[in-house]
Order: sequence, then C-alpha cells, then structure tokens
Amino acid sequence: MIVEKQLTELNIGHYVTKIAKQNGNLSLSTPGHIKSNKVINRLKNQSIFSVFIDESKTIPNPASTSPTHKSPKDRATIKAEINKAKAIFDESKTIQKKLFARALSGMTVDLAPVIEVTNKSVDAIFNSPDSLACMINIREKDEYLLEHSVAVAVYITIFAHHLEMSKAVVQHLSVGAFLHDIGKIKIPDDVLNKPGKLSEEEFIIMKTHANHSIDIIKKIPGINKLSLEVAALHHEKLNGEGYPFQVEGKDISQYGRMIAICDIFDALTANRVYKEGFTHNKAFSILRELAKSNHLDITLVDQFIKCLGVYPIGSLVQLESKKLAIVEQRNNNSPLKPKVRSFYSVNLNQYVNTQDVDLTDTDDFIVKSVRAEEFDLDMNTIIEMLLMEG
Repeated sequence: MIVEKQLTELNIGHYVTKIAKQNGNLSLSTPGHIKSNKVINRLKNQSIFSVFIDESKTIPNPASTSPTHKSPKDRATIKAEINKAKAIFDESKTIQKKLFARALSGMTVDLAPVIEVTNKSVDAIFNSPDSLACMINIREKDEYLLEHSVAVAVYITIFAHHLEMSKAVVQHLSVGAFLHDIGKIKIPDDVLNKPGKLSEEEFIIMKTHANHSIDIIKKIPGINKLSLEVAALHHEKLNGEGYPFQVEGKDISQYGRMIAICDIFDALTANRVYKEGFTHNKAFSILRELAKSNHLDITLVDQFIKCLGVYPIGSLVQLESKKLAIVEQRNNNSPLKPKVRSFYSVNLNQYVNTQDVDLTDTDDFIVKSVRAEEFDLDMNTIIEMLLMEG
C-alpha cells in the first residue's frame, strides 16, 4: 500500500517510491529503502517535506532490535538507575556531614556507615557505571567540601572497575577516597574557603589537612591499610614535590597515583561559590599537562580519560545544529560520536522538544563541551526535566 509520510515520520527501513511535497523540483532517481538517518537528514536539508512509501516493502529497522537501542523499557530502567544513584549520592553527603562533625569534636569516626554507603556505590557502579557518573555533574556550589570526597570516591570506583580490579580492592579504595579530605575540617574557614589565591603562609596551613586526615583515619577502628594508603597519598607527586611527605614516584603505589588523578579532576570540574569549574575536556587537557610535568602518571591519566570517555556520560555538549545535548551513551568504536539527547536551542535561548541523536548516524556533530552555567541553565533542572519526560 502506497501512503504519504511526513519526513518526521520517516524511519530506517521505509521504502520510498517518490517525493510528495517539497520546496523545489527534485525527483528520486530510483525508489529504495531508507538505510540511515543521514538519508533522512539530506532530504530535510533539500527542503523535502513528505514522501510516498510502499508499506508492503518496509523492512524492520535493525536498531529497533539492537541491544543498545533505548526502548521505553530501557529508558524506564535508566530513570530508575539514576534515581537510585541520586539517593546514594544524597545519603553519602549526609554521612560526610556527620563524619566532619565527629572529627571536628575529636570523636572517633564510625566506619560502619561509610562502608555501607560506599558498598552501595560500588555495587551500583559494577552494575551500571554511568548512572553515578551522571550524578556527579549535579552539584551544589556551597557544598563542595561534602560533595568532593563523595565524587572522588565515585571516580576511583569507576576507574578501578575499568582497570578490572577485584571488588574487595575497589571497596577499600572507595572508603579511602571517601575519607581522604576529612582533615580539612581542621583548617580555619578563612583559609579553606578563601576565594582568591592563598598566600604562602596560608598554603602551608592548607597543606596540613593531609596530615590531619592521616591522623584521623589511623584512629578509626577496623580501617583497612589500603584505605589509609590512598588517603595518605592523594597529594603526592611523581617528581617528589607533593605533600605531606614528598614521596618519590617509585614509592607511590598505583592506588596513590589513581586517587591523585581523581582528586585533581574533580577539583577542576566542580563548581564552587567563587569559581566555575572547567569542562571535562579542558580538565582532561590539564591532567595530561600535569602528567608531562611528572606530577601524574601519564599511562593512568590516559586510562582515566578512556574510562570516562572523551565526552563523559551526563556531560553537556553543543552540537553543530546549535542545540545543547546531554551525553547519554558512549561509543567505544567512535569516541567523538556518542549517543546524545538534545533539549535546548542556542539560537532561541529556550528548551525544545528532546530528541535522541546517534551521532554516528547523522550529519550533526559535537562542536564543543559546555557547562550549563554558560547558558544560565541549571543541571538539576536539566536532569529533572529529562527524567520526568523519560
């Protein structure tokens, strides 16, 4: 049966017989099947509005049965995973707040809730690494101290999982990362939250947070030595110029090298009250520069970038079509062309109907990584909107 289809209704697998409505005088050389979204986009670019198709010759779209295709059930699963990740992230911040209060009062830190919540994170990441990675992008400027340690714990868990470390090791790393900055509670607020560059004297005071963290963690009953190790090494550099002990590179374990990367990356990308964070791509470039300066392990830096993806899940990008999109799924075969979901028109300065875009199957492409703040947008609002719509 021959029927007219608007281009918005045209799908891969439809058999087009001829053009129905257009703003021009084009004609098809031969009838044929639509084999990719690129063909549909070309028709749109040539001001074709509708075509006639032969429904009897329609073939199933292979993408509709592909494991990576997001059916309504898939999106519901994603929504559930992100909501679960948000609950874990919020619980982690609540526990961090209690830990800081106990440490400030000189009380011994209770390890049980830390193990419980980090195990939840580890389980979630082993089941679905991308959901918690997405949540890290939703941050509160005035909660940096709480969220930073939670984020570093998530990053090192994702990183260690990528490097195929055992779950037991990953759990100990996560606990150490969760506790690594607990000593900052001992730093005076005027130094800890100073918006400008620290003076030499202030920086000396700031650096003592690493010693305070080590002292506090050592006193925690049942703490694993691996957790203490990663917390103690998070500011050491391969060139031996780090702190608090100026450990030389040969004595810095792989775990210590990993947490240094995670710690710096989160510090670079997080928003704070007095400064906006860098885009992920800019932060990746800075990590590589630090590796060239022998601060960080270059092999592990490259593995970390590969682990998160050139365009990490949950990060924002601007497309050539002047739309903003959120990265939903990486593409290991073509890292520069992930699957994204567009939601905002830069030209119109407003939200638009969302659209799932597989960048391997369209003429559109990523122009650059962006941050929500550049467009006076809020990541919480964006995620909530996409989840509700999902």
